[in-house]
Amino acid sequence: MRFIPYSSLVVGLISARDALGFVTPSHRATRASSSTVTRHESTFVKSSPIPPTTSFAIISSSTSTSTTTQLFGWGPDPIWSTAFVESNIQSCPSGSCVSLKVNVDDGSEFIYPGQYVQVKPAGDDNAKPIFLAMASAPTGIPPKPISPSAKKTKDADIAAGPEPTTTSPVPGTWEFLIKKTDNNDWITSASPGSSISISQVMGSGFAMRENLEGFKYDFPTQNILLFATGSGIAPIRSAIESNQLNIAKMNSGGRTCTLYYGVRTPDDMPYVSKFPEWEAMGVQVVPVVSQPDMPCASGTVWNGRTGYVQNALEEDGVAIPRNSGALLCGVNGMCDSVKSLLLESGVFEGRILKNF
Repeated sequence: MRFIPYSSLVVGLISARDALGFVTPSHRATRASSSTVTRHESTFVKSSPIPPTTSFAIISSSTSTSTTTQLFGWGPDPIWSTAFVESNIQSCPSGSCVSLKVNVDDGSEFIYPGQYVQVKPAGDDNAKPIFLAMASAPTGIPPKPISPSAKKTKDADIAAGPEPTTTSPVPGTWEFLIKKTDNNDWITSASPGSSISISQVMGSGFAMRENLEGFKYDFPTQNILLFATGSGIAPIRSAIESNQLNIAKMNSGGRTCTLYYGVRTPDDMPYVSKFPEWEAMGVQVVPVVSQPDMPCASGTVWNGRTGYVQNALEEDGVAIPRNSGALLCGVNGMCDSVKSLLLESGVFEGRILKNF
């Protein structure tokens, strides 16, 4: 029998540990501070070919109790099913957007505001899908938070393997806000009763429970700021109507919420009829128009805030930054500018959320 020197064995084990990504307690803090993974860095709608699944990066982080693996990329391959159009109506006076309702066989997968699906013409396997975030409130039920005492039991159950499920699909109705473009007439003009191909629900949505609740950042979230431009209001509306923001009615002393919503002209603003409903829920709505002097077909004359969403934020400031959180969806310029302003004011970066 050939014996291996102890020193060589130790060196070999350390090398194997480093290669597999295991981190000792003494190295964990250093490694965490030098390697940060940022989620939710895209805007809400994209229209492009699906990149190869081989482009995913797998990032594992190990702790003394569990190992978490995150996949970064476009997510899994779509699993297509058929959805039927329930209604399709003009969503603003200019007609630049439509509000499309579809009926799906199983609505239980849509759990968190900000989640999205891929959609393409029915029966066209070669069509490029478009990515749409749901504008309506989630139709599924979020899982209850797991207490530390129950986590050990869950980890043991996971190790034992999945149990067979008998959950039956629950039909649902989802609403989308879709901006008209030169190449999406197939969906913006879809008639009631027609069918489209729709993927399974994708993404984790806005990570609200993880970052806005509890004392993860030592300071409780007492103020929610919402920012949207154009059709980016869709997942923000979903968040408002989901009741997952846990906001209180105005002047009640609870968690406050302000929505900054930017469009070109008053005629390009969807959901105006919902503003009173949102304000009754505790959301202060601040519409911002970037081209107030442009004539509107509706005859509307704008007397409200003008400029851009980021200008309105800069003017108003953030009252208590360390007790504030934010949800953003819209054009990159707005999101980047708003994020910079929030960080400069002292808002924790982990509380500035995008949906993907």
